[in-house]
Amino acid sequence: MQNAFVAPGGLGEVPLARAIVPNINAIAEALRPAGGRVVWIRGLVDSPRGPWALYLAEFERNPDAWRAALTPGAEGWKFWHEMDVRPDDRVIRKDLYSAFHGPDDLDGTLRAAGIETVIIAGTLTNSCCESTARDAMQHDYRTIMVMDANACRSDADHLATLCTFLNSFGDVLKTADIIARIAQCRGAATRAAE
Repeated sequence: MQNAFVAPGGLGEVPLARAIVPNINAIAEALRPAGGRVVWIRGLVDSPRGPWALYLAEFERNPDAWRAALTPGAEGWKFWHEMDVRPDDRVIRKDLYSAFHGPDDLDGTLRAAGIETVIIAGTLTNSCCESTARDAMQHDYRTIMVMDANACRSDADHLATLCTFLNSFGDVLKTADIIARIAQCRGAATRAAE
């Protein structure tokens, strides 16, 4: 949910991404007091010879603009100002589509926190979010993509990704269902501790 993808006029703007901000923030708000770990993913492209080099050279019309937009500290690299990123949340840097690839160890971070279920929200549904969700499942996490907390450039691409994910990789739920399940788990943990 970086400015390069969420801000109006951002280099890779996904206009629908702004509409999912309240749902992402609501899920994060529900997770924190329930003992969940909120992890924000920040993509970066900081070297012409890094992991993105082939993609930028072969498929992107303006590779220098992408390097500039997703270099640490650049405006496009920053999180959209409405995201509720808190000091106790984790920020993981990635340098490929999936957040499981990058200079930070997402898998190690999740395992150290005892995380067994990964909830995927963000943009783009059919590239970074899907890549991270598939990798999460293949790292043996129960994985959920949130239907109304992921965004794509078209409804057709969004729904096709969610259908494929549901058929082969994990669950697809709505924000309200996720929050209800978090509350159920929190209630069960409280009763067990009494």
